[in-house]
Amino acid sequence: MVLCYPSTPKKLAMTVGCFLSGAALFAVGVHLSYINIAPQRARTIARDNFVKERLRKKYGKP
Repeated sequence: MVLCYPSTPKKLAMTVGCFLSGAALFAVGVHLSYINIAPQRARTIARDNFVKERLRKKYGKP
């Protein structure tokens, strides 16, 4: 079994670079997800209200 430890400065730099690249991609994903929360929530609330109104019309007001 090969030990996966950066044994040279070049390998260490590559490991750090890959880690930072992954962290940056994760941060971008979190940012984009946070930006899209409000529109998604608005669509969900509008859809819920539509279904409630549709059921009220179909079955009468409870």
